[in-house]
Amino acid sequence: MKRTIKVDYLARVEGEGALTIELVDGRAESVKLRIFEPPRFFEAFLRGRAASEAPDITARICGICPVAYQMSACHAIEAALGVTLPESLRALRRLLYAGEWIQSHALHVFMLHAPDFLGYEDALAMAKDHAELVKQGLFVKQAGNAILRVLGGREVHPINVKVGGFYRLPRVDELAPLLPTLERARETMEAALGTFAGLPFPDFERDYEFVALRHASDYPFSEGRIVSSAGLDIAVADYDAHFVEEQVPHSTALHARLRARGAYLCGPLSRLNLNFDRLRERARASADAIGFEVPCKNPFKGLLARGIELVQALDEACAIVAAYQAAGPASVEVPRAAGTGHGATEAPRGLLYHRYVIDETGAIEAAQIVPPTSQNQRSMEEDLSELAPKLASLPHAEATWLAEQSIRNYDPCISCSTHFLKLKLVESGNA
Repeated sequence: MKRTIKVDYLARVEGEGALTIELVDGRAESVKLRIFEPPRFFEAFLRGRAASEAPDITARICGICPVAYQMSACHAIEAALGVTLPESLRALRRLLYAGEWIQSHALHVFMLHAPDFLGYEDALAMAKDHAELVKQGLFVKQAGNAILRVLGGREVHPINVKVGGFYRLPRVDELAPLLPTLERARETMEAALGTFAGLPFPDFERDYEFVALRHASDYPFSEGRIVSSAGLDIAVADYDAHFVEEQVPHSTALHARLRARGAYLCGPLSRLNLNFDRLRERARASADAIGFEVPCKNPFKGLLARGIELVQALDEACAIVAAYQAAGPASVEVPRAAGTGHGATEAPRGLLYHRYVIDETGAIEAAQIVPPTSQNQRSMEEDLSELAPKLASLPHAEATWLAEQSIRNYDPCISCSTHFLKLKLVESGNA
């Protein structure tokens, strides 16, 4: 028996995509996550622009995770030019990144993914029966937005980031008032984790190769080596020697793979599996309280991984704000010189790699940007391939729901990645 499961539009994700699964005798013959948004050619129109413009230009790739693009661009350009930041500016960059994680993770966990588990079409419908949960999510998200507003200059596409640091340091009396809100948001998230731990997670696991940054002492935001659960341990500058991007006919987005082994997984579940020992005390206690153990290979429990990372980001943000002194310059001097630099940071959705070739005038000759959703597309398709027999056995509505939920496990950013909708089941006799 041949059967086709076709979903024309992905919902509750950022961007435009669709899904087609072709089954023969209950097995997946073909799974295609079809991304049909037009490419926007950021790498091409960076050529000839001043390297100092890269953080602001690349931030426009995504309105949800602009800080990730700014930070990866800054790290790559600073590596090319031999620039090192003092600890005070490094801490502020981590605070800004924490703000982005908080607002992005809260949006996904409470508003986009929780409705899947609770049986609602969207957060508005869910709010009728779970108003308190939605209020908690909005409060936590606002705490992250507040960091971006005060430190970044505004909540969307922050304007205070530059190569070498910041244009302006916030005053203590600007940053300190955030602390009570961040502390309440941390407590709110710790309590909400107990609710999320009780959700009905599908019984599904896969043996992923987890890939993430790993730092000598910190939970990864924007520094470290690239490591994997299969033994990869490389400097960021060696990314291209181990990873490759390829065009596939059914997607306008490139697919990334490990040259040696193929598909891999990046994002919260990978970070947590590879850096569980780097969690701060409160985040580790939160994980223990809900019985979250590593290795965790259930992609649906990525929701819990994001929840634990929310506690982590809120706790670190509290510590940085409490210790802030507003000392030293807002930035360090950046020379004009030729060079090639590589940068990788952990966007909310996973590893984000940038490479820039800069000429002696300070202009960009070449740019390479590899977003996390490109790196996760193969794993998304392989998840659906494994789920395909179950999907084929389910009624129409349930199959649609589980297929969409599986994609939303990744919180894909299809534009960087907005509706999984109409699903069609077509049966055509014996194969």
